[in-house]
Amino acid sequence: MAAPLLLRGLPLHRLHHHRQPQHHLLTSGLLNRRLWCNDASESIKSDADAASVSLSQSTAVLSAKGPPPYLRRFSADYRKWKAKESEILRDIEPVILLTKEILHSDRYMDGELLTAEDVKIVVEKLLAYHPRFEDKIGCGLDSIMVDRHPQFKNSRCLFVVRKDGIWIDFSYQKCLRQYIRDKYPLHAERFIKEHFKLGS
Repeated sequence: MAAPLLLRGLPLHRLHHHRQPQHHLLTSGLLNRRLWCNDASESIKSDADAASVSLSQSTAVLSAKGPPPYLRRFSADYRKWKAKESEILRDIEPVILLTKEILHSDRYMDGELLTAEDVKIVVEKLLAYHPRFEDKIGCGLDSIMVDRHPQFKNSRCLFVVRKDGIWIDFSYQKCLRQYIRDKYPLHAERFIKEHFKLGS
């Protein structure tokens, strides 16, 4: 008896199932949409929580490492460095200005020897600090000359004129770098890195 009843109910169940597919789809769509909204809001909330955690972690990292770079200018070490940098600049500025005037103005023509006064300053403040001073001087210094660089014809440089008549170029920047290393050993490398062109 149970079997025929089940069989009889089967077409009705099929009919009921076929009559409400749109309603079923609509409700399932709403349900899905609600689930999607819930998922989205949950993911937004979890993203916000993650951002909050990462922000608090990065703040902790910053506070552990110290103040950011834009605040370091107010630190005692930074102020000490700026004071020392100013001192070095004041020290080397006169010889830099003189050297640039010798090389880049019409004070001396190509191949012209420096005056005795300028030779004294260039030798004492620059050439004496050249890393290869002995090689440059050779048999002895007669004078200093300005002329075109043997390889770079558009630039002028200083030359040692030896007593035997041979003349050889030297870099005034190499002399300055060595002078700074000798006189300001604790700050020399930082100063050179910030104020001298790479490879000069």
